[in-house]
Amino acid sequence: MASAKRVAIMVTCMVDQVMPEVGVAAVKLLRRAGYTVEFPVDQTCCGQPFFNSGFRAQAADLARRTVRLFERYDAVVLPGGSCAAMIRKEYPHLLERWPGETARAEALAARTYELSEFLVHVAGWLPTPAPNAPRVTYHDSCHMNRMLGLGAESRQLLRAAGCEIIEMHESDRCCGFGGLFSIRIPEVSNAMTQEKLRRADATGAQVLVSADPGCLMQMRGFARQTGVRLAHLAVLLEELTR
Repeated sequence: MASAKRVAIMVTCMVDQVMPEVGVAAVKLLRRAGYTVEFPVDQTCCGQPFFNSGFRAQAADLARRTVRLFERYDAVVLPGGSCAAMIRKEYPHLLERWPGETARAEALAARTYELSEFLVHVAGWLPTPAPNAPRVTYHDSCHMNRMLGLGAESRQLLRAAGCEIIEMHESDRCCGFGGLFSIRIPEVSNAMTQEKLRRADATGAQVLVSADPGCLMQMRGFARQTGVRLAHLAVLLEELTR
């Protein structure tokens, strides 16, 4: 685990292009946890869209670039489990064709954390209860849950902030985004999203929280059909800890 008080943030393409408020909130939370946060301006895509589409050479090029850009940092934090999983799980074998690259990728993978994971297990930071904390339900994104084994950490942070968590039925069921799946098979994807939102709405929660920007983007397309607000974990926690 990292012990230094300096971390780098990799905001991910989705945050950079669609949800910049998530990146801002993540930086504020890391600072409240006592860390100096650096943003390497040359960061780009982690390569997951190429990887999932079968363009392994292009994905490997971006992976090698990412490794070189972030390997000087003691810890790299991402406000999204999907890209964190790409670095942690896919980079080492994606780069194994180049001598020495696997070891460099494994070293970066060991220092790469999803935001809730870093706050709970590395920073040892929990928010104090907020008097206006809402009732929430939590959506477990596929990559965070299945590839990284994370989910309890987000709930721990939400409870510490004073939120009552009302679990929806099958919280770990895919929201329908699935990266390129939502583009290739939109009819099935959208039906999955509507079912997810119906289950969230049925809990009576005020806020549907997810730690994955991709899931939130997908669900926002149908959010008007429910009375539930959608919020990224970082954004809600930042609001409750001001």
